[in-house]
Amino acid sequence: MLLRTCATALAALFISASVATAQAPSEAQRTQARELYASVVAVDTSTGPQNVALANMLAARFRAGGFAAEDVTIVPAGETAGLVVRYRGNGAGGRPILFLAHMDVVPALRSDWEREPFTLVEENGFFYGRGSYDNKAGLTQLASLFLTLRAEGFTPTRDLIIWFSGDEETTGVSTQTLLTQHRALLHDAEFALNSDGGGGLLTETGAPLSYALQTAEKTYASFTLTARNPGGHSSVPRADNAIYELGDALSRLRAFQFPTMWNDTTLLAFRNAANATGGPEGAAMRRFADNPGDRRAARTLAANPAISNMMRTTCVATMLSGGHAENALPQSATATVNCRIFPGVAVSDVQGELQRIAGPGIEIALTAPSNSSDASPLRDDVMNAVTRAVHTIYPGIVVTPYMSAGATDGLFFRAQGIPTYGVGAVFIKDSDDFAHGLNERVPVETFYSGLTHWRVLVNELAGPR
Repeated sequence: MLLRTCATALAALFISASVATAQAPSEAQRTQARELYASVVAVDTSTGPQNVALANMLAARFRAGGFAAEDVTIVPAGETAGLVVRYRGNGAGGRPILFLAHMDVVPALRSDWEREPFTLVEENGFFYGRGSYDNKAGLTQLASLFLTLRAEGFTPTRDLIIWFSGDEETTGVSTQTLLTQHRALLHDAEFALNSDGGGGLLTETGAPLSYALQTAEKTYASFTLTARNPGGHSSVPRADNAIYELGDALSRLRAFQFPTMWNDTTLLAFRNAANATGGPEGAAMRRFADNPGDRRAARTLAANPAISNMMRTTCVATMLSGGHAENALPQSATATVNCRIFPGVAVSDVQGELQRIAGPGIEIALTAPSNSSDASPLRDDVMNAVTRAVHTIYPGIVVTPYMSAGATDGLFFRAQGIPTYGVGAVFIKDSDDFAHGLNERVPVETFYSGLTHWRVLVNELAGPR
């Protein structure tokens, strides 16, 4: 992504500092958060029923922590479930804020791990465990903060509403169920803050390098491209071969580039990175930010795949199958093409473009329903609050918006008109980022400083004035 591509050049702009004493969690709060973290990681939520179990466990914890039964709601969604928790405010600050995290994790094969994946292990300055980073650190920080604020008698100026989903890593059905069947539980939330997006990057020496505030996500959509043919005996080859015809279509796709695009997020990200990046690439970023769509700048930036994907929709072949016997002409050949679609572009428009590229002889089908959404606006209140939260821990660090080439639950909320901002609290080195991988881990101190991060966000956006 652009953030990581430009991170080294930006390092000179950032200043490291410790958490401000006034905002640091107490020892009791750290102990509570760690205990909750261990309990959450211990549940293997790679399956739907286990997400239901975790939702019920957390619901009991919130009720025991002083939340009324009617403010803690399990939302069933097939074999999984999600959890809604409402922290009632006095209404003086406006409409509610929604806080997002997901309970589910990708599977972990114990034989490949050095440690028990579903036991939180503290070792060498890290917390290890499946989901320790993605996304149970964010989930725990939010749950712990709500419990702490409730115990302190804090009254926010607006409702604060948690949504813990149960299948972000797979289908997203729990979030879609919430939005289509239980929208009233959100009480007309004004915007959402997502712990599963954004976050900070550390240098390999541990210094703060950059913080990215996710304000947009590309749409994930996969298509099958299929060529069909009557087939026949391989001893009598014909020109109309399904494999060759599919191969020709994929060759045309390989040579194709979708149009250059931009939004407020990508332009500001380029502008923030331009000076520090330097060289032809930095100059191209500046030209593109000052003159969106500048062709010469776009050509320069297109040479870097991590930047090029921020400027357009991308579609790439990822899977291939064809034929049924080595001595028979293929009756069909199919390729899977995965697309990451620029915000605001309809999935149907991309499918139409793929059909034009492939030609009328190729069947194109969407493999699963897909949702598209626009980028969230760069709200001053959110941008300022996130900057304050980050600067409380790392004074002076540059906070920049970015667009993710991947997708989170935030995509569904944006599609339903709820602006969503990825403001995760974890700062981590590239070399320590093993989300979805073996020995997933989070630096211990960034887990605890995340409690400060979220508390400042709540104070700035929903605290008494």
